Amino acid sequence: MQGKAVIVTGAFGALGKVVAKAFGDRGAKVALVDKAPAPASLDLPGETLVLGGVDLTKADEARGVVEQVLARFGSLDVLVNVAGGFRWETVAEGDPATWDLLYHLNVVTAANMSRAAIRALSASGAGRIVNVGAGGAVKAAAGMGAYAASKAGVHRLTEALAEELKGRVNVNAVLPSIIDTPQNRADMPKADFGAWVSPQDLAAVILFLASDEARAVTGALVPVNGRV
Repeated sequence: MQGKAVIVTGAFGALGKVVAKAFGDRGAKVALVDKAPAPASLDLPGETLVLGGVDLTKADEARGVVEQVLARFGSLDVLVNVAGGFRWETVAEGDPATWDLLYHLNVVTAANMSRAAIRALSASGAGRIVNVGAGGAVKAAAGMGAYAASKAGVHRLTEALAEELKGRVNVNAVLPSIIDTPQNRADMPKADFGAWVSPQDLAAVILFLASDEARAVTGALVPVNGRV
């Protein structure tokens, strides 16, 4: 990753921060993008660009991110779409607006950023897009309808982009089970946390898919299940 320019969306969250640090530790220049305001300080190695308050459901703001990255770093090699959201509610008793919300948070953000980045990633010669899907979208459980449907959209987006960009940009997705985050521990206090996927382990798979070693891998949906 030495010298490569990387965008990580959802970069102020539990997973995004770990992914951004993992790239920085390996010598990448990292742009951290999030809808939340930029934190006062981020303990990250290497050259960084911090962009808070960005609404990636808006295509023009996604284009603005890429423009700022190119102005700062001069190129773009990797896009990691971590940004997204989750809601648990049944279909029968839930709010229909949740389906629209999660579609925009999970699918539209990834589509907007990918579309905005395609030209720069194609110019890289080793461009990579890595999306964060979900193991729970392969077979939805009760209360997971809206979330699973939106993450399944991320999977189909990944496959479509991989076909469209074959030979120019490799596009893959990781499909984690339950990620070991403070929020998930608070929501499921009786669970076996040791069976979950650590953000560091998930970041390692993302790094592989972004690397030259994965040059022959595109269109893959990679399960990262831990021991769940």
